[in-house]
Amino acid sequence: MIVPLLRELRTEMQTSFADVRQQFGAVNARFDRLESRFDNLREAVNGESVLGRYAAAEVEDRLDAIEKRLAALEKTG
Repeated sequence: MIVPLLRELRTEMQTSFADVRQQFGAVNARFDRLESRFDNLREAVNGESVLGRYAAAEVEDRLDAIEKRLAALEKTG
């Protein structure tokens, strides 16, 4: 009587574990997609910050050139 009951329990547990493994697979796939999207967002933000730094450096260069011209004009004037 106990052995058939244990066999039945084993079968039910194996079926349940297979379902749980399948659900974990689906959850892991969703996390992988989310991680990929976060990586893309991170790259976009880094790209924008690099572009911002480049633009700021260009403005800084232009200001330096203007300051040099002003200093030259002050010397001659």
